[in-house]
Amino acid sequence: MLTEIRIESLGAIQAATAEFDRGLTVLTGETGTGKTMVVTGLHLLGGARADANRVRSGATRAVVEGRFCTADLAPASAAQIDELLESSGAERDEDGSVIAARSVSRDGPSRAYLGGRGVPAKSLSGFTGGLLTLHGQNDQLRLMRPDEQRGALDRFAAVGARLERYRSAREAWLSARRDLIDRRNRARELAQEADRLTFALREIDDVDPCPGEDDALTVEIRRLSELDALRAAAAGARAALAGGADDDAATAPTSATDRLGQARTALTGTDDGALQALGDQLGEALTVVGDVARELGGYLDELPTGTDALDAKLARQAELRSLTRKYAADVDEVLAWAAESRERLAQLDVSEEALAALSDRAEELGQRVVKTATDLSAARGKAAGSLAKAVSAELSGLAMADAEFSVGVHHSPAADDDPAALRLPSGQVVHAGADGIDDVEFGLAAHRGMTVLPLAKSASGGELSRVMLALEVVLATSSLSASSRDSAGTTMVFDEVDAGVGGRAAVQIGRRLARLARTHQVIVVTHLPQVAAYADVHLMVEPTGSDGASGVRRLTDEDRVGELARMLAGLGETDTARAHARELLDAARDDRDVDRGG
Repeated sequence: MLTEIRIESLGAIQAATAEFDRGLTVLTGETGTGKTMVVTGLHLLGGARADANRVRSGATRAVVEGRFCTADLAPASAAQIDELLESSGAERDEDGSVIAARSVSRDGPSRAYLGGRGVPAKSLSGFTGGLLTLHGQNDQLRLMRPDEQRGALDRFAAVGARLERYRSAREAWLSARRDLIDRRNRARELAQEADRLTFALREIDDVDPCPGEDDALTVEIRRLSELDALRAAAAGARAALAGGADDDAATAPTSATDRLGQARTALTGTDDGALQALGDQLGEALTVVGDVARELGGYLDELPTGTDALDAKLARQAELRSLTRKYAADVDEVLAWAAESRERLAQLDVSEEALAALSDRAEELGQRVVKTATDLSAARGKAAGSLAKAVSAELSGLAMADAEFSVGVHHSPAADDDPAALRLPSGQVVHAGADGIDDVEFGLAAHRGMTVLPLAKSASGGELSRVMLALEVVLATSSLSASSRDSAGTTMVFDEVDAGVGGRAAVQIGRRLARLARTHQVIVVTHLPQVAAYADVHLMVEPTGSDGASGVRRLTDEDRVGELARMLAGLGETDTARAHARELLDAARDDRDVDRGG
């Protein structure tokens, strides 16, 4: 709920602070003192568009700050608020409250703040949207919109769970339909794609490349291209180490093996230990040289004598390059492309069997949508009569005794090219929208003998205000409505709800606002003493100086008598007016106690 508001330089208000409690709070004051600026400030906190013309003359900017307590919110609403605060980086005050603020510059853009952090106005609206319900003259015009009327009926009928089941079924059905239509419309295109993928995969499978094979082939081909040079190098090295096959044994030794052997024999033939040790080292060297000579012989034996091996490697390289030219940069990427293409090919089944299976699936999901839609529609139809009766009963006490309020629920027909057309068991084809298959329309006949017409065509401004109040009272007190529990801890603000009303009807408005304040915090701007008498808290907007500035003052019980007397007498307080004011206060207090069972 709203616990405090501070306003600076907004309209007639120069600087004012108002504190709010639970229950019903009324704001009164002379015309022109700026009573509606409090509501304007709340609109700004609600994210409404900022109007620089509202900045008080002589000031550079207007500021509105509101302190909100969220302790009384339902768990689901509290969780949403916590999530929004966390995502915005906003922080709670020491007492757990949250401060929301809006500044409007005369020359520049407006600024929004939440929990000490600058945020977009949309984020501010997301926070206050669940805490404030504003009913000004413009806000009441929303009640004429079909979606608002359907939303009000859904709140009364408590169809939230049914609506979620319907939306879930509808989304699955539409997805299946889109898939089926896409495959049918693109059957030729998809079949051609499948053929291309099949041909490509067959070509890759025929070549059967191995991971890294292209790199290995490059190395092997380079070796085979230098065959003569490799053979010469290996043969020369082997001859130097072990001698050639045609060497004359009678001549002096020329190979490294022979010379090392002679040196070793010379050293080991002495009695000197140092020389013999060196001879042993030469023996190890002889072993290494012999091993290298033998490996060089094996290397020479394995070298191809012709060009067949090179030609085979070059042919294989050409096969791999034909794949890398078409499908990827190297063999590894070709293999990855092939794996992805096999998965894609498995999804391109456009056979009659596959289309029939998709059609059956879409039909099955469609039947589920029909069931959830008709269930939702039936719940709305059942609740519509009860809502109409309850609102009509409330209107009878609001100077509209002969008014007839109606709630019509009708199926929404589908257009010829409607992508969400749904056929009901009755054969009727309806539009399955995000909120169901129903159009909801509120109607009103304000006086006996009049034809019930849509609300937008039959209600004046004052009548629309009373319809809104009657509807809110019914929704807040309905045993059917889960929203009455979910909206506990929220604040409802009414401006001009008593326009064009007086006498006994004004008393009834005050009584209903007090009843609404049993489950919500209610703030009302009023000019009727009969309404103000029902307040738990009475705030007065009054001039604070000669410059036309206004402030807000909380009235004591005695002050309330004086203010109600002024409102009754019109021109000033009189003894008669004060006596009448006390009578009003006492009657309202007794009425509240009876209504609360006290």
